[in-house]
Formats: sequence, structure tokens, C-alpha cells
Amino acid sequence: MLCVSIHDVAPATWPDCLRLVQAIRAVADIPLTWLVVPHYHFRPERSAAMEAGLDASLARGDELALHGYSHLDTEANRGGLRARFLRNVYTRREGEFAALDHDEARRRLELGLGWFAERGWTPTGFVPPAWLLGEGAWQALRESPFAYTTTFSHFHCLGQGAAAPLRSPSMVYAARNRSGRWLSPRVADATAAMLAAAPLLRFSLHPPDARYPELVRHTQRTLERLLARRTAVTKAECARRLAAPPTSTAPSSRPHASTAPSPGNSPATDRSAADRPSC
Repeated sequence: MLCVSIHDVAPATWPDCLRLVQAIRAVADIPLTWLVVPHYHFRPERSAAMEAGLDASLARGDELALHGYSHLDTEANRGGLRARFLRNVYTRREGEFAALDHDEARRRLELGLGWFAERGWTPTGFVPPAWLLGEGAWQALRESPFAYTTTFSHFHCLGQGAAAPLRSPSMVYAARNRSGRWLSPRVADATAAMLAAAPLLRFSLHPPDARYPELVRHTQRTLERLLARRTAVTKAECARRLAAPPTSTAPSSRPHASTAPSPGNSPATDRSAADRPSC
């Protein structure tokens, strides 16, 4: 499987998100997971165009996931030197759920779910900003109705009886400086090679990526290469397949080569049970 996600979706980032999606659709009409932030950086913005666009994306088979509530770490100065560096410098104070206690984490999850519900959306998954989850946030998340979450290195199925996390380091760009824009595509290529035989590969795109043609071109080349061997699915579909019990009646087989779905068909077409990996 291949999961492609668009992070930090909000009115302030919507134009860049659209540019990313246009670049992806130029390669293949694949299902995407949009990681939506209800109150991005606490800005009281509302965008009818964004919400209409996300409604249209849902109708075509995409997924909307909750991506924090504000995408800001209001507790970034807590903890030791390493934690403060990680949260203040490396993630630029955006690891919102890194140090929240249980009650505050639960409150923000409920606020996010309420914001989605007001728009008629029901998210299956939650992805923490900067992929950081503290102990209190983990506890609140396990009590929530979400079916999955992801950290940088793993895909986590949630709920009673959930299997062990699946190791799947995400391919991601560091677009905010020149050295990162040079190095991160090479790291992404190495990650894809390392996980060539793995059941899941994740490709995480952020709005600033759209501003750099070299990253957009690398995204398109990478998708062309990966889709020759993998089936693109949403994270919700990935969680469903990982949670499915393994079958013992059919021999295991390699995943089918992926092709772009025809415009009239759902892009998240299921494979046979024999092709589903277990979590």
C-alpha cells in the first residue's frame, strides 16, 4: 500500500494545498488523506471555498483526518533541554500534543471532533502535529473513537484488541531551508528503497513543498515510480485492511501493480483478502 497525505490543511494554507494536489493529479487520480486543522494557529478563519473543496474530495473517495486543533505547542518550554530543542527549534513550536495532560488532550480532541461534526464530517483518524504525542495525549487518544493514528515512524491501529504498530517511517521534505530541500529528497529515496518490501509506504506532503519546483518534480517522479508497484489507499482504508483478520484459505501473493482509477470509479478499490497485510 501507499498512503499519500496532505498535512496542515487550513484556510491559510489552502492555495498551497491545492497546488500539491494538482501536481499529484497530474500523475495519477489517487485517493488522498487530507489532514485538517480546525483552528490553525488559533486564526478565526473560515473558508467556504476550502470546505466546498474538501466536500468534493470526500465525494471522490478521499479522506479527511483530524490534525490537532491549533497546530501550536503552547507548552513548548516545558521539559528538559532535548525536549525544548525538539519542540521549539526542530518543530518550530508546532507539536501541539507533545506535552498536553490527559484532560487537555481530550478536550482538544473533542473540540476537533465537534468542528468536524458541524460540517457533516466524521474523521476516522487523528494525526498529531509534528507526529508528537505525549503520555497524556496517548491516553486520551486511546479513549477516543479514532481507528488509527500515525507517528513519524509507525502506523498505529487503535481500539480494543488492536495489533502492534506497523513500522512505516514517512517520506517527508524539509522545505524551509536550502540544505533541507537538497537533502530531504535523497532521504526520501533512501526510505523508499529501505521499505521496498514493506506492506506500507507513507508519503507526507506539506503546504510549503508546493513553493519549490524541485520538490514538486521529485514528488511526481516518486509517485510514478511507487505507483508501478503499490496500490494507493487512504489511511482509513489502510487501517481497515490492517485490522482485517488474516486469511488461511488462500496463498499469499504480491500486491497488484497500481494503476490510476478511471474517473467514474472509486479510487480506493479493495484488494482480495489474500493481499492484505496484518498489522
